[in-house]
Amino acid sequence: MNPQAAVRLTETDGIPTLFAQAAGPMRAGLVFRVGVADETLARGGVTHLVEHLALHRQGLADYHFNGATKAAFTHFHVEGAEHEVVTYLQGVCDSLAALPMERLETEKEILRTEESRREAPQLPLWRYGAQGYGLVSYPEWGTRNLGPQDVEAWVRNWFTQGNAVLWVAGERLPAGLTLKLPAGPRRSLPTVTSALPATPAYFSDGTGGVLLDAVVADSTAARLYAGVLERELSRALRQEGGFSYTAAAEYTARRDGFAVVTAFADALPAKQDAVLGGFVDVLAALRAGRIGQGDLDAVRTRADSALTAPDAAALRLPGAAEDLLAGRPSRTLDELRAELRAVTPEHLHRVAVEAEGTALMQVPSGHRADWAGYTAAPTSSSYAVTGRRFASKSRDGSALTVGAEGVSVTAGAQDGTECAATVPYRACAAMLSWPDGGRRLIGTDGLVVDVDPGLYGVDAHTVATVDAAVPPTAVVRLPPRERTPAPEPAPGGSDETRAGSPERATATRRTGLQTAALVVSALFGVLFGFLALSVTVFGADEPDTSTGEWVAIAGFMWGLTGLVTWPAVRVLRRTRRV
Repeated sequence: MNPQAAVRLTETDGIPTLFAQAAGPMRAGLVFRVGVADETLARGGVTHLVEHLALHRQGLADYHFNGATKAAFTHFHVEGAEHEVVTYLQGVCDSLAALPMERLETEKEILRTEESRREAPQLPLWRYGAQGYGLVSYPEWGTRNLGPQDVEAWVRNWFTQGNAVLWVAGERLPAGLTLKLPAGPRRSLPTVTSALPATPAYFSDGTGGVLLDAVVADSTAARLYAGVLERELSRALRQEGGFSYTAAAEYTARRDGFAVVTAFADALPAKQDAVLGGFVDVLAALRAGRIGQGDLDAVRTRADSALTAPDAAALRLPGAAEDLLAGRPSRTLDELRAELRAVTPEHLHRVAVEAEGTALMQVPSGHRADWAGYTAAPTSSSYAVTGRRFASKSRDGSALTVGAEGVSVTAGAQDGTECAATVPYRACAAMLSWPDGGRRLIGTDGLVVDVDPGLYGVDAHTVATVDAAVPPTAVVRLPPRERTPAPEPAPGGSDETRAGSPERATATRRTGLQTAALVVSALFGVLFGFLALSVTVFGADEPDTSTGEWVAIAGFMWGLTGLVTWPAVRVLRRTRRV
């Protein structure tokens, strides 16, 4: 191995610094041990907001720079000439010391625009709940209520000298670089929570295909397992079965000694059963130890090529900075290559067994995975509170109960028993509050209870009682709603009892589109219906038209009327369901 490829640990203004020699433009990054998983649901988005504010004064530059807020780390990175790197890094530190608070509301709007284009993953919500690593599944509700003092306090606590690592890839460390950050301790990684009583588990949501993640020990063997899993899924579902277009797997180190293996296979509606069955078969084969030496060798060769590339050390610097912040041991490229060579199919078999034991699978709506040994993830609570009861306006037998310890919504399940979704006040991750009196309480386990006059006829006094019981730090005040929610089915095993469900999030947008489509289709239906009626009534009197031709023309016009009217009928039916 080229000795110049080694990573050297030094220090810049008291900040640990990782340096690797590399050709081309200088690359550098400042990494902080803070991310989304350190926030609460009610204050979600504060780290992302700090990142935006810290980068505002950079303006438009000829060199490349950006920032990224991850689950447990925040990165500021840059590529350019040496003096440009110095300007950027010092500018980030200067901005963190005095954030441009005149931009606060503007950056909040930018974040909401960015969020509207982002599709949040559902697996973290179901695995971790509405806290810690599960917060990446939720909107950044907290940014709406954050004031300058809240943001500045967050910076003082997290964006400190002791909680940062600098990395640099170039011919040398940049001259004249000073990084002025306030003193502060190194922060430990976020607590890992769980919303799953048992694994392997599954839930039904969406129509895009099958998605799975599993938590395994962070190791070279586990990285290779992810590569072999991708090859097997691609072979079974795309090459041989022709069921999927994309079948992929990825490996993400959590930096706490564990990692997450994520796998995905897309599917058309008609192929969902085949994809789900094929997906489970691939996992079962690996769990049984059916791992080809050729597949392992192919994945190992690709991984070794990445480690022997000229810029291998430079590319590993951001991850090495995260490891250093997390207190993880650093390994050289030679050590990593030696670990690669030592992995056998038996090692991958052990990883496959571990992955099966912690797996969480998302299957398309209407499908199940209990036949494959997966337990349904909970969509209800084990108990309901006692207190004042409000029957649902939908008259479906469901009811809201507001008690001294929390709130519950209950309904009859398909097996005749009563099930409940309960949010205790002590475990309320966030309460969304609207000016019209509507409240939505989200528990740390991800379950949701609506305390809403439009759904249950709750009086103002009861709403005030709930407001007083929920901790002020959990309240998210939202602007007026476009419409008051109509009564919805209460929990009976439906996955929509989880906050963040795509169906729940997009209901308002879908209704608007359906209304427009209904109007357009109805107008065309009326137009062609009038023409068809005219041909039917007056066509037979046309002297130049035979009876057969008249019947054909009339039939064509009525058929065309039905064709343009049918979309309106379908839209109307869907609108009623929404």
